[in-house]
Amino acid sequence: MDEPIRVMVVDDTDHVRRMLRNMLDLDGFSVVAEAASGAEAIELVDDVAVDVAVIDYKMPSLDGLETAARIRSAHPDLVMILYTAFVDPELERRAAEVGVSLVLGKIEGLESLEREITRLCRTLF
Repeated sequence: MDEPIRVMVVDDTDHVRRMLRNMLDLDGFSVVAEAASGAEAIELVDDVAVDVAVIDYKMPSLDGLETAARIRSAHPDLVMILYTAFVDPELERRAAEVGVSLVLGKIEGLESLEREITRLCRTLF
């Protein structure tokens, strides 16, 4: 892979978006977009070339599942990771139904986020 993987970070909490951006940038990914809501993410994904969307589950108005479902309908090849503090089998099942590639916990998943993004994107390049 010569070009860095292009990531969009979607989280309604400013400091979480900054932390993810900094972490991903340091590890060689290119954070090309940030969104503070599902609606903003849906608008941005049409305007910016994105390989992966890391989407928070619990957000006001549109939650991460609804956001992912709406993005999936227009961007069937986009890798989506639901990033949440609320991981459970039912959420994982529902996420898979709307096209989410992976559900990661915010605490335990932080250590594996970059590895999982790279693994999921191998088929893109």
